[in-house]
Amino acid sequence: MSMNTPISKVRGLGSARSGTHHWWMQKIAAVALIPLTIWFVASIVQMTSADYFTVRAWLASPISAILMLLYIVIGLYHLRLGLQEVVEDYIHTAGMKVFLQFSILFGCTVIAVGSIFSVLKIAL
Repeated sequence: MSMNTPISKVRGLGSARSGTHHWWMQKIAAVALIPLTIWFVASIVQMTSADYFTVRAWLASPISAILMLLYIVIGLYHLRLGLQEVVEDYIHTAGMKVFLQFSILFGCTVIAVGSIFSVLKIAL
């Protein structure tokens, strides 16, 4: 017979202690995306009738390039965190969960690298 209480069996099996950090990072990314999205939408609306060379010159300016890179990186980070949460909450098969988490990380990384390369190619 064990002298342990039922609560002692449960302790250590609950939270992995990373949920709060994950939640904060998602909220910080969301707040950072608010002004970046406003800037991006305003810029696109402003250039609705612009030609290719005007848009390229706009993206080649340092401020636009930096803001675009921030928008891409923070947006994809926020996307990855959100999709990770969906997989953790709704996928119950361990193998599928690992596969989807890897696919999300790989897909976001490929999109980020391609997008960053494109912006830098135009800006530099």
